[in-house]
Amino acid sequence: MKTMSAREAKNGFGLMIDTARAAPVLIEKHGRGVVVVVSVEEYQRLSTRAASAAKDEGRSGKAQKRDQ
Repeated sequence: MKTMSAREAKNGFGLMIDTARAAPVLIEKHGRGVVVVVSVEEYQRLSTRAASAAKDEGRSGKAQKRDQ
């Protein structure tokens, strides 16, 4: 994962966007990670995956209650 300081991200906004389209970019402030910039496609993939996991977790919780 590429890492940039907040100042680098601000001053090179276009570069940060281009980089994030290929792979996530960690933005640091005072040497600590504060945000990760990802492409829209990656965000949608992660959102779909999280929703699917939450749905599966809900199903297993209902099954456990029925078994008790």
